Amino acid sequence: MAPLTEAPRDGAEERARGSAFDRLWRGFMTARTTIALVLTVLLGALHTLAPALGVTRWLIGLCAGYLLVALAGRVFFVPAPPGRTFDRQWLPTAGADLLAISTLQFLQVASINYSPLFALPVLMSAVLGSSVAALATAAGVALLLLVDVWIQIPHLAPESTELPSRFLQAGLTGVGYFALAFLVNQLAARLAREEQAALRGRRAARTHAQVNELVIEALSEGVLVVDASGRVHAANPAARMLLGLADVASQSSFALAAQAGWEPLRELARQTFELRGPQLRELALDEPAAGRRRMHVRTRLTEESYGEGLCVMFLHDLREMEARLRTEKLAAMGRMSAAVAHEIRNPLAAIAQANALLEEDLREPGLRQLSALVRKNAQRLAQIVEEILDVSRARAAAGGSPPLALDASVAAACKDWAAQTGSGPRLQLSLGAPGVRVRFEPDHLRRVLVNLLDNALRYCGERPDSIRVLTRESADQVNLHVWSDGEPMEASVQRHLFEPFFTSESRSSGLGLFICRELCERHGATMAYQRRIGGTVGTQREGNDFVVTFGPLNARATGNTTFDKINA
Repeated sequence: MAPLTEAPRDGAEERARGSAFDRLWRGFMTARTTIALVLTVLLGALHTLAPALGVTRWLIGLCAGYLLVALAGRVFFVPAPPGRTFDRQWLPTAGADLLAISTLQFLQVASINYSPLFALPVLMSAVLGSSVAALATAAGVALLLLVDVWIQIPHLAPESTELPSRFLQAGLTGVGYFALAFLVNQLAARLAREEQAALRGRRAARTHAQVNELVIEALSEGVLVVDASGRVHAANPAARMLLGLADVASQSSFALAAQAGWEPLRELARQTFELRGPQLRELALDEPAAGRRRMHVRTRLTEESYGEGLCVMFLHDLREMEARLRTEKLAAMGRMSAAVAHEIRNPLAAIAQANALLEEDLREPGLRQLSALVRKNAQRLAQIVEEILDVSRARAAAGGSPPLALDASVAAACKDWAAQTGSGPRLQLSLGAPGVRVRFEPDHLRRVLVNLLDNALRYCGERPDSIRVLTRESADQVNLHVWSDGEPMEASVQRHLFEPFFTSESRSSGLGLFICRELCERHGATMAYQRRIGGTVGTQREGNDFVVTFGPLNARATGNTTFDKINA
């Protein structure tokens, strides 16, 4: 998408270029050149064909010089907007016109009246110059006309009655030029104001259009603009992704009839135009690659004031809506669970303490068995409470933890876990990241590793290499693998593997993997599951692999990385 348009610069050339005054300027310059050319050719022809009229060569030279000045102004002068900027160019333009025309008028060569040509500099000053320049030019023309009549006084008879009429005619012509200059200057000023207002409105409209386009492009909701024939004129990236066009080259428009799976959208657009009102539907689109996709679709009609109306369709994937709703429910459930866990922790501790005191006085085997059952379930409840509270505690974990040696920490945690569970014969340890420190809380890393090992022990076999813990260092990251040779998980289990309170075991809280992932994310790491080949050489087989990936190596120098290399 094109970036926002930059406002034009304040230079005279930038303001005038492409405007109406630019065209007026060039029109006046062309008119000056044409008049100068006509005068040169006309006087040259009179000098050659009618020498008795008294057209001298220096008059032809004057017209030729006027033609050169006009050509230079047409070629080299910069188009100027109206106002004071024109004052600097008045002398070589309107001033040159007044000089040339007044000289020809004073001489009255071949009895030609050149006074109508004074309209050109007056109009040019009124349109392209300031009001002062326009009125000054009109005043100069009026004075020149009066001077011309005064010069002719010696050539008139004393008893002639033409003198008053000539002064009256010159005065009326001057007044006419004054009125012409004032009216044209006011019209030009109004045109300039309207053009500037139109320019500002066009710039604002362009800016708003580009901002709207940016907003629509960034919307997560799909937007389609469809006409009455079912042709799409615009579609944002979200809509193209929902229609399966994300990998297709962008097109200016396409038809909804191009694919059979889009027929519900085409039918909904047709109903919107027929009913002349907004529609709301849940549709199912069949896509060859993605299968059946359910969508929530809203339609709106644009006004027909400026042409054919269009239908705007807003598409939303129902799976995203359901996922968002599920996330909100889980967040509310988590807050409620944390509050409940916090409230029952103290009563539960009192029950466990009372049961321990009671157990000291029990002698009958049956009562001691019941007391052991109470103790076991109280411990289970206490563990569930701690796991629920750990979800909120994990959110407060900071990223500034002191670095710890990964291989040494993994080895110590695996050794303690094997001693507590007696699973040492089934555990193999392969440490491939020597000299790497990870920024992770030691207790949190131990908890993540122990939880993954407990899950692996629950589903693994009895072979000596049924559980493998590996650390690997690559060019830009370090991975911690916990692999076991358990049976593959069902697809439904994999989809909800890291969700809170989801478990396939009746005696599990379903918070273990969720808390592990939360702890990893709080320390800048990630956790994922994959099905891959593992085991020792000669006995390799498929198994379940949980991978913890620490951050990039190339950011180590900043001091805020997930892991750092130990200096030798």
